[in-house]
This record gives sequence, C-alpha cells and structure tokens, in this order.
Amino acid sequence: MIALLALVLGFTSSTAGSVPNESKNNNDWWKSGIFYQIYPRSFLDSNGDGVGDLRGIASRLEYLKEINITGFWLSPIFKSPMADFGYDISDYYEIQPEYGTLLDFIDLRSKANELGMEVILDFVPNHTSDEHEWFKKSEQRVPGFEDFYVWHAGRPNPQNATAQPTVPCNWVSFFRGSAWQWSEVRKEYYLHQFSVKQPDLNYRNPAVVEAMKNVMRYWLGLGVAGYRIDAVPTLFEVAPDADGNYPDEPISGNTDDPNDPGYLVHIYTQDQNETLDMVYQWRAVMQEFQKDAGVRERIIMAETYSPIEIVMKYYGNGTVPGAQIPFNFHFITDLNKDSTAEDFLRTIQYWLDHMPSMESFVPNWVLGNHDQHRVATRFGEDMVDAMNMIMLSLPGVAVTYNGEEIGMDDVWISYNDTVDPAACNAGPDRYQYTTRDPERTPFQWDSTKNAGFSTADHTWLPVSPNYTEVNVEKQLTAERSHLRVYRQLVGMKIGADYVRNDLGIFVQQNVLIILRHFNIGTSLASIYTIANIGNQQATINLQTYEPSLSVGLLAIVCSTSNHTEKDLVPMDLVVVEPKESFVLVSRNFQPEVLQV
Repeated sequence: MIALLALVLGFTSSTAGSVPNESKNNNDWWKSGIFYQIYPRSFLDSNGDGVGDLRGIASRLEYLKEINITGFWLSPIFKSPMADFGYDISDYYEIQPEYGTLLDFIDLRSKANELGMEVILDFVPNHTSDEHEWFKKSEQRVPGFEDFYVWHAGRPNPQNATAQPTVPCNWVSFFRGSAWQWSEVRKEYYLHQFSVKQPDLNYRNPAVVEAMKNVMRYWLGLGVAGYRIDAVPTLFEVAPDADGNYPDEPISGNTDDPNDPGYLVHIYTQDQNETLDMVYQWRAVMQEFQKDAGVRERIIMAETYSPIEIVMKYYGNGTVPGAQIPFNFHFITDLNKDSTAEDFLRTIQYWLDHMPSMESFVPNWVLGNHDQHRVATRFGEDMVDAMNMIMLSLPGVAVTYNGEEIGMDDVWISYNDTVDPAACNAGPDRYQYTTRDPERTPFQWDSTKNAGFSTADHTWLPVSPNYTEVNVEKQLTAERSHLRVYRQLVGMKIGADYVRNDLGIFVQQNVLIILRHFNIGTSLASIYTIANIGNQQATINLQTYEPSLSVGLLAIVCSTSNHTEKDLVPMDLVVVEPKESFVLVSRNFQPEVLQV
C-alpha cells in the first residue's frame, strides 16, 4: 500500500505540472490530451483598455503549464468589425488590432511551445464579415468573385412586379429573422445563417474552397497545431433546383414565432452530405502539411450539435479520415442539475456505443464553451468537482472552457450592458433566453480590481461580483478548492499508465461509478471515480465489481468532502454524501501491508 500511496500522491500532487507526458513526442500527443478553450477577449488585458489580448494570454502561460494543459484553442483573433466578437472575419491573415499584432501571436505560440503546449486556432469557414474584401468584390460582381457567396435574385413581388423582390425562401437565421438580406449594391439577396453582418460563403465554388484551404496552410506554417472549426453543419445548403430556386424548409411546430430559428426544421441548410466531404478535405490539408513539414499530427476539432449518426461520420468514412475530435456536447445538451446517475451513465455510453471503433478513434468530453451556460450554473456549484472528475476520469480527450476549473458561474447582465448580437436582436423581453454574455465575462485571477483581469475603469463585460471569493490566487493557496482538485485530476489523467480501452461505468442508488485500471510495476491497480449525483447519502459496495479487493485508498476528494486524502475505506461499505465525489484506488494486498 505504501508503494501505491507514493505513486498516487505523485501523479495527483498539486504540483502535477512536473509530471512528464511521453506521448507528447509522437503522433499520439493529443489522444488523452487536456485542451483548454481561451476566450481572448476575457482572459487578460495587458494594456488597460478593458479587453483581453494576446500579450495578456502570453503572460499567463505559466498558469496553463501548472495545470498541465496539452494545448489551448483561441476563440477568433483575426481582424474583425466585432459584430459577433470575432466570428465575423474581415481578414483571415491579420490579427484584430485590439488583440495585438502578428508578432504578438508568433511570440505567444513560441512561448507556449517552449512550455510544452500547443496552440490551436478557431477557424470560421461558414461565413466572413460583410466588410471582407471578398464580399465587397462579390457584391460589385468583380470577375472571379461573383459567386464567392450565396446570392439570389429573390422571388417576384406578387403585389408589385416592379418593386423589390421578396426573399428567395423562408429560411431563418440563427440570430432571428430571415436568413436573406437585400443588397442595394448588387440588387440581390445574400444568405446569412447568422448575423446580417456575416454573409455565407459559397462552398460550391472551387475558388472558395481553395481560398479557405490556403488560410489553413498559412497558419499551419506559423506553427499552429490544428483548428477548432466553427459551425460545421452550416457549410453547405441544398443546391438550387434547375430554375435556380431554393425550397422552403418545413415548419417545426415548436414555436409560433416565424422569426425564431426553431420555427423551421433545417433540412436544407444544415448537415448536407457535402459538408462531410469538406471536413475530409481539410483533414487532407493537415496531413499534407504534416508530411511536408515533418511535424507531428495536426488536429481538427469540429463544432457540431448534429444528430449522433451524423457527428460520427465526421471521424471519417472508413476510407478517408476526418476530424480527430468531433466535439461531444452531450454533457451540455443532455444533462443538467435534475439529471440522475442513470442519465449520466446513458449519456456517456451513448457516445461510446456510437463510435466507429475505440481501437481506431478517440472519444472526447466537453463540459462547456463560450456559447453555453457555465458548469456551476447548469449543475450547481456543489457539482463542479464532480463534473471535472467525471470528465477527466474518462478515456480520451477532455476539453475545459476557461474558468470552469475554478468554478466560475454565469453573471447576470442587464439588457443595457448586453453586447451579444443574438441577445440584442431578441429585445429586452427575451434577451435572457439567447444571451451568451453571462458565460463570457472576464476571467477571475485574484481579488484586486476587476479580478486582476484589467486595470481599466470599464471592462467590455462586467466582472462577476463573486470574484473576491472565486479566483485563481485564492484557490491556489487554499487547502481545498476546485482548482486544487482539477490539478490533481489532470495529474492523474496524464500520470497514470492506464490500460487501453479498459472502462467500466456503473450506477448504485444515485451514485455514478467509473472504473479503470492502470499498470503499477508488473500488476494492475484499480481507479474508481465516485460521484453522488443525488441529494441523499448513499452506501455502495465496490466489491460487486472486484470481489477480491477489500480496502481502497482515497486519492482525490472533492473540495466539500468530509473525507480526506489517504483515508482507507472498506470496499464493501463506501459511504458517499450528497453531491460528494472522490477518486479511490485499490489493488490486492496482504493484510499486514495495509497500514499506511
């Protein structure tokens, strides 16, 4: 037991940043990685203008190293009018000035690599800004750019044949209202599945496809390790018919509001077959670069909330590889604070059961992002440690949104302070149902002004009022904290020599149990992750799964647990308090060596 204790305390130490990760030297570097999403606008402001920037991120890389991040992906940093805070790009080859310069980015990437971390960029291929040079040329019908975007003359106006035509079809934007916008310059409608400031590119035009591949090649050449690809399902729309017209989408019956995106079933604007092929082509670009540059594997993370059968196709088609990490959002879409342990088990198993192969492909687990309410808000602050334990105990890739490791929660923001275009379009009576601002507030570093995020008198979004209690500095020094638990879990994930494709998931009462095994010398030890999802104390029997194990050692305990690390517990009588979670390790021992 002493040897096991030393090993466990080694890889769950709060200084786990020193644990080596041998897989970083080969193409498997990402397969059990911990990826961290940074929302640059809210991470750290280095120049006092109230907006986060690249130099701010660079100044905090040591923090990411301390929590042993494999790599981080940056929400868009490209030049943009900021109508949708970077997802409306006006130049794919320039950095947004308020974030810094290209030299700042190169410095950031270089420092991250020196610390053993990779940088991944947010690639926004579905649309550009209407201020992009391509759109301006397309609007003016400049040769070579006429069909860079999706244009349509519209339907004849039934009331007045000489008046402006009506919209081509009934398609609705994600940001409410018609997905078609009239251009007074071109005298035609352009498609915008998102903001009116975000015209959709036309991927049926080979010139567009090649232009976007060149963007990929450029940033790969500057050392990025891959891309998180935004809004993948919307890349293609159904092709127009022989007369050049687009069909109306069927009404869903879910709402009576024709301006609501949920008013229609999006069978013609999402998940077209051509989209899958485009992802496969992008993977080929990555492979080509990897081969030519002699670098290790470059990766694609694909954002898609599509049905599971479609999501799985993003992995590849059996012959051609696709995205290594088609995001698994089911912890976000299928679970909440009312979910049971059985719901958690089904959600985990749902992804694993649909995967093409655990031998050839890697599962991934995403708890949050900049578009979704924070974990502490969705599940409750008392479930933050449990959620991180579950995610980081499962095999494969784990994805953390900045702030989830310290338990940041949503911040209430008034309509007057709201900046999210989706919420602004909804109006003061409905903005709270669509706003994404609450989960995008400034990162909470310490108890100083603006949580240490900025010295400005006004930040781009308000800082959470709880920042003096919930911040990195306080949690780093606390005997117990969400951050301490997170660091221990990451140390376990990268430090334990897990048996490949070995996983058991069980439920007793309302307690979720995850069982994995790791090598210790020439034998195996068991790791149990225990999470009481319910509001009642539970007593569980782990000998149900491994009868020969009599005693377990608590390696990691949640920040509110009455247990302490190194506690020994009988495997047949494990008491778990409401919302309590912990990691327990065990192996077969002789009774005389069970004393610690």
